[in-house]
Amino acid sequence: MDHREENESIRSGDIENDGSGDGQLERKESNWSSDGGAREPLLLHHLKHRVNTTSQIAIVGSKVYPIESLDYEIIENELFKQDWRSRKKIQIFQYIFLKWTLSLLIGLLTGLVGFFNNLAVENIAGLKLLYTSNLMLNDRYFAAFAAFAGMNVILATCAAVLCAFFAPAAAGSGIPEVKAYLNGVDAHSILAPSTLLVKIFGSIFGVAAGFVLGKEGPMVHTGACIANLLGQGGSRKYRMTWKWLRYFKNDRDRRDLITCGAAAGVAAAFRAPVGGVLFALEEAASWWRSALLWRTFFTTAVVAVVLRSLIQFCRGGHCGLFGQGGLIMFDVNSAVPYYNAVDLVAVIFIGALGGLLGSLYNFLVDKVLRTYAVINERGPYAKILLVICISLLTSCCAYGLPWLAQCIPCPTDLDQRCPTIGRSGNYKNFQCPSGHYNDLASLFLNTNDDAIRNLFSSTNKNEFHLSTLLIFFAAIYSLGIVTYGIAVPSGLFIPVILAGASYGRLVGRLLGSIATLDVGLFAIIGAASFLGGTMRMTVSLCVILLELTNDLLMLPLLMLVLLVSKTVADCFNKGVYDQIVRMKGLPYLEAHAEPYMRHLSAGDVCSGPLITFSGVEKVGNILHALQMTRHNGFPVVDEPPFSDAPELCGLVSRSHLLVLLKANKFTKNRTISGSEVLRTFHAYDFAKAGSGKGLKVEDLDVKEEEMEMFVDLHPITNTSPYTVVETMSLAKAALLFRELGLRHLCVVPKTSGRSPIVGILTRHDFMPEHVLGLYPQLQHQK
Repeated sequence: MDHREENESIRSGDIENDGSGDGQLERKESNWSSDGGAREPLLLHHLKHRVNTTSQIAIVGSKVYPIESLDYEIIENELFKQDWRSRKKIQIFQYIFLKWTLSLLIGLLTGLVGFFNNLAVENIAGLKLLYTSNLMLNDRYFAAFAAFAGMNVILATCAAVLCAFFAPAAAGSGIPEVKAYLNGVDAHSILAPSTLLVKIFGSIFGVAAGFVLGKEGPMVHTGACIANLLGQGGSRKYRMTWKWLRYFKNDRDRRDLITCGAAAGVAAAFRAPVGGVLFALEEAASWWRSALLWRTFFTTAVVAVVLRSLIQFCRGGHCGLFGQGGLIMFDVNSAVPYYNAVDLVAVIFIGALGGLLGSLYNFLVDKVLRTYAVINERGPYAKILLVICISLLTSCCAYGLPWLAQCIPCPTDLDQRCPTIGRSGNYKNFQCPSGHYNDLASLFLNTNDDAIRNLFSSTNKNEFHLSTLLIFFAAIYSLGIVTYGIAVPSGLFIPVILAGASYGRLVGRLLGSIATLDVGLFAIIGAASFLGGTMRMTVSLCVILLELTNDLLMLPLLMLVLLVSKTVADCFNKGVYDQIVRMKGLPYLEAHAEPYMRHLSAGDVCSGPLITFSGVEKVGNILHALQMTRHNGFPVVDEPPFSDAPELCGLVSRSHLLVLLKANKFTKNRTISGSEVLRTFHAYDFAKAGSGKGLKVEDLDVKEEEMEMFVDLHPITNTSPYTVVETMSLAKAALLFRELGLRHLCVVPKTSGRSPIVGILTRHDFMPEHVLGLYPQLQHQK
C-alpha cells in the first residue's frame, strides 16, 4: 500500500500514507535508522523540520513537492466504450493526422529554439570575448579582466534570477526529470510553460556567461516542454478547445509526444537525428513500441531539416557572429583512422581511465549537490549569491590560468591567420607578441563549441603543450563538478566532452610516433570514454559522436571505448542521471527487480484498512473519503442485491469521482442509474486537464441533504483493471507494473470466500525505502 504524507504531517514528523498519491493505506511509520538502508532525498537530510521515510516527496528546484503518478493505462469504463463505439472513420483519421501534425510541430519548434539558443550564445559570448580581446591588444589587462568578469556576472545573475524567482524547476539539466516523467512520475512544474521559457533564456545567459556547462542537456528538457505544451489538448481558459485536440487530453498520448520532444532536443543540440532517437530509446523512455519509433524518427528528421536550412542561411553572413559556432559538425574526417595494436591498447586504457574518472566525477557531483542543498534551501537570494561566486571563480580560472602558459610561435603552414584577431577560433593572441599565440587561452577564452573543435582538430598535432592539456583538464573537471547544481540551466554533455577530449589528446601526444591514430581522433576517443563513464550510455552516445564528427570509420574504436568505460564505471556507482533521480527523491522504477523482491509476494506489502466503494455508493461516504485521503484509486465492490456475492467490479479514479460529484446528479434511492449518467456526461468531460488544473475537493458544492443521497459509480468504473494474485512474487509484479506503465495494480485473493480484493499496489510499494522499511532483515540482500 502507499503512504501519503500531508503537508502538516511533513512538518510534524508524522508520515501518513502514500508515496505516489495513489495509496490505500493509512498508518504511521517510525523514522529509519541511518543503517536501515534509507537514503533521504536531496535536501531532506539537512531540513530538521521535515521528516521523510519514503519516496513520497521529491525535490524540484530546491523545493519539496508531493509526488503523483501518471495514468498511462487505458481506462475502460462505460463512458469510454460509448465514446469509442460512436467514433466515425473521419474522427479516427483526425486523431492519427493530428498525431503526425503535432510531431511535425514539435520538430519544427525544437529546431527553431535550438537554432535561436546557438545564435544568441554565439553572438552574446562572441561580443564579450571580442571586447575582452580588444582591451588586451591595447595592454589594458586589468580592464580586460574587469570587463570579462563583470559581463559574466551580469549574465549569470540574469540566469539565476530567472531560475530562483520564476521557475525553480528549470535549474539543472532536466534530463533526470524528463526520464522520471516518462517512467510515470509527475513531478511538480517540470514541464510547465514557465519552465520552458526560463529554460530557454536561462540556458542562453548561463552558457554565454562562460560557465563550464552546456546547452545540450537543457535542450532535451526544452523539447519535452514544447511537446507537453502542444499536447495539452487545448485550453479552456484561453478558449482554445478545438474539437480535434480533445483526443490528447490523457497522459498516454502526452507520453508519446514528450518522448518525441526529448529525442528532438538531442537532435537540435548535436544535430544528430538518429542519435536523438537512440537517446530516447536507451536513456529517456521506459516504454517503447514500433509506432513510437517511427514518429520519433520523423520528429528528429524535421529538426535536422530545419537546422540545415537555417545554418545555410547563416553562412551567408546574416547571423552576426554565428558562423562556425554551435550546431556545426566538428568535422575531423581529414585524419583517416588507421590503427594498430598499440592504438587498440591505448583505446582500452583510455576507456578504463574514462570509467574511473567518470565514476569519481559522479561521486563528487553527488557530494557537491548535497552541499549546495544547504545553501539553496536558504532562499532565492542565497541561490543567486552562489551563482555569482561560481561565476567569479570561473572567470578567474578562465582569465588567470592562461598566464601560466608559454607563448608559442605560429605555424608557418596555416591556411588561417595566426594569431586570430577580431574573430572566434583557435590561436588566441592573449598577452603574446606578434606571430605567437597562447594555446591555453585558445581553450579558455572561447565558446565551448570552439574549444571542443580545437581539441578535436587534426591540422596541427603540436598545437597544445602537454602542460596546457593537463591544466585545462584539471580546471574543466573541477569547474564542471562545482558548477552543476547551481540555480542555472546546466547540461553535463559539454563539460564531460571537454574534459574527456583533453586527456584523450594528452594520451595521443604522450604516445607520439608509436601510435598511428591522430591526436584529434584520440581526443574523440577520450570524450567518448568520459561520456560513457559518467552517463553509462553506449549505443546512443556512439551514434551521437559519429554524427557529431562525421567520421564513420571511428565506429569500432568508439564501440570499444564505450563498452570498456561503462563496464569499469559500473563497478563503482550508477550513471549520473540515475544518481540525480535518486537524490531528488523521484520514485523511479528500474527495469529490473531488486534481488530481495524475490523473497516477498505481492500480498506481503499489502496492508489495510482498504477504502472501497459500493457500485451504488452514498454521496457522503465518497466525499468523506476524498476529503480524508489523497488516494487516487478506489476499488469498487458490488454486493447483494446488485450481485450474488461480493465481487470486484473495478477501479474508479479520484478525478472521475470529482467530475461526477461536481454535476450533483444524485438519486434518493440506492438504484442503478447508469443510463442517466451516460446521457448527462461525455467521455471528454472526464479527460485529464492540462498542467494539473483539474478539479479539487474544495471545488465541490454538495448540500447537506445531498449527503444522504446515492450515486451510481458503474459508468465511470474501470471494469478491467490489471490484477495479480496475492501469491505472485513482488519481483514479478514490479516488472509487470513497469512494463505496462501502471498507476494501480489490484491484488486479489488466492482462495475464495474472502474479500474480492486484498489491496492495491502503487509505485511507492516497489520502492526500496518502503519494502526494506517493512522488512529490514532483507537489507543485506539489496
